[in-house]
Amino acid sequence: MSTRLRFELLGPVRAWVDGGEADLGAPQQRALLGVLLLHGGAVATQDVLVEAVWGAQAPPAVGGMVRSYVSRLRRALGDGRPASVIRSVAGGYALATGPGQLDLADFQQQLSAAREARRTGELEVEATALRAALGLWQGLPLAGVRGEYAERERERLRQLRLTAVEDLAAADLELGRHVEAVSALTPLIIEEPLRERARVLIMLGLYRSGRQAEALELYQDAVRRFTDELGLDPGAELREMQRRILRADPGLTGPTPVRPLSSAERARKPMQLPPDLPEFTGHQALLTEIATQLGPQETGVPVHAFTGGPGIGKTAAAVHLAHQVAADFPDGQFYVYLRAAPCPLPVLLHALGVTEVPAERVERSALWRTLTCGRRILLVVDDAIEDHQVRAVLPGTGGPAVLLTARQRLHGLAHARWHTLSGLDQREQRELLASTIGADRLATDPEAVRALIAHADGLPQVLHNVAARLAARPDWSLATAVRRLTAPAAQSAEDPYTPTLQALPAELGRALRLLAVPDGETTTLPAAAAVLDRNPATTEDLLDALVEAHLLEPVTEGRYRLRGPLRRAARAQALLTDGEAACQAALARLTQHHLDTADKWNPADEPNRWALAAQADKIADAPAQDLARLLAARTPATR
Repeated sequence: MSTRLRFELLGPVRAWVDGGEADLGAPQQRALLGVLLLHGGAVATQDVLVEAVWGAQAPPAVGGMVRSYVSRLRRALGDGRPASVIRSVAGGYALATGPGQLDLADFQQQLSAAREARRTGELEVEATALRAALGLWQGLPLAGVRGEYAERERERLRQLRLTAVEDLAAADLELGRHVEAVSALTPLIIEEPLRERARVLIMLGLYRSGRQAEALELYQDAVRRFTDELGLDPGAELREMQRRILRADPGLTGPTPVRPLSSAERARKPMQLPPDLPEFTGHQALLTEIATQLGPQETGVPVHAFTGGPGIGKTAAAVHLAHQVAADFPDGQFYVYLRAAPCPLPVLLHALGVTEVPAERVERSALWRTLTCGRRILLVVDDAIEDHQVRAVLPGTGGPAVLLTARQRLHGLAHARWHTLSGLDQREQRELLASTIGADRLATDPEAVRALIAHADGLPQVLHNVAARLAARPDWSLATAVRRLTAPAAQSAEDPYTPTLQALPAELGRALRLLAVPDGETTTLPAAAAVLDRNPATTEDLLDALVEAHLLEPVTEGRYRLRGPLRRAARAQALLTDGEAACQAALARLTQHHLDTADKWNPADEPNRWALAAQADKIADAPAQDLARLLAARTPATR
């Protein structure tokens, strides 16, 4: 039986093995474990470990101390089985964690869930995810670990926490929870008195709570602090909030504070679907077909599942279809976001009027099936991770139907019908842009429209982000939009991939990052093997795993495609995670592969061979600072 591990960094560095806390030994040994965990499965070289743990005070023979500490940690965490916990890699060590094993990874996952909920307008889901994220903190992160490296990481994590507190307060304000927002923000501005966003939010919360004088006093306190400590006036956003409060701007009036529904109100007809996207585009034939197959079944429940890569529109498609068929489910429509709330049965049962929810999960599932059997309800299960999560919330037979989204096919749900979503075609992308910014504006520059569509590469989420920024800047010409939105600095605003990339297993993540380094749209197995420096069998396994995760698309037998937005995100991660030297080496191996095979293509390819040879020399001799420019240059088509 495998060992169950759990690690914590958002407080003292701690570890548990099969439910019991492990003895991590001396402070420096504990610090070394913290450094390995902060690398997220990536290799930490011995030099990095020494610098992080000892800094400039490294003792003689420190390499032996590192090996000794790693050996002791292995015994403490895995009964002396090195491969099961800390791996030795050339020049260093790596410790990869799985789902639920590291509080920092859980925190980042909840933040990603909150960002996705914010994007789709699901404020309650966002607030739930942010509360779960902040609930993981147990004091000062990396407590007890000293040194400059720990201080830098502590500050980075602290800033993430402060931003999460502000994001939660913003969501609470939009939901009418003014008192909760003010209570959460008050300690923050004591800790960070110059943090302007927190002051803006707390001023708004005070104003909406009928405490206008206190809101204005908070502004005057900001003026004094900024003048005394920085010699500056408060920022524009803070000054604007003061002006609007003084004018009693009607736009500052928020929603009525949230009142929980009574059991009788909840039992009438739950209507929990997130808002539909009015500009939803694509997949209409598929959605129409599925709509005809959601009728009651005597011996089962129809389950239709959408899968596909990040940003492909799985949630949007499920929610859009749910709104289209809502009238066919008069007993209610339910929505659960499993990544943020992996055990949603209490919420579902409360929505049906249950006041006393059973403590045992098996009893909850049985009660849920009993209460839903024979009722025409629709359940949307979003972002499922494991099949047992879905089975726990499946309703009873004879009326209910389920729409499901998951990043990968869950093979344990044999009765589900799976539908893999593809990207939008050019006509659908034009329709989406026209519905957001207007057909007249599109007609002003067809060439720029083609460039924007090529930039989005069929991904609805990227195109939605592009369209939203265009709609917000009516002063931009389409040519200006192309220049601004396709610039490297603008890529992070449209990137739905980073959380997925960071969650990949170490070897799979490395493979995807390095495959993104060459500027080719497709790759083949031999070319990929050269880039990854792996044998063909191992490379084929990696490519198949990336296809299974919908991060790589098979084009023809032996040829694979990497979508543009994913390639840009993975390439940026390659430079950050693997480093310039590794990227440069991948380019050089690919170019050598082309050189080795050029003569086999066609004797007429000799000029191309000379171009390849020149490029190989250029890559080998280029200084590291020129790598980003080399990566932007087009390499020969992958063969």
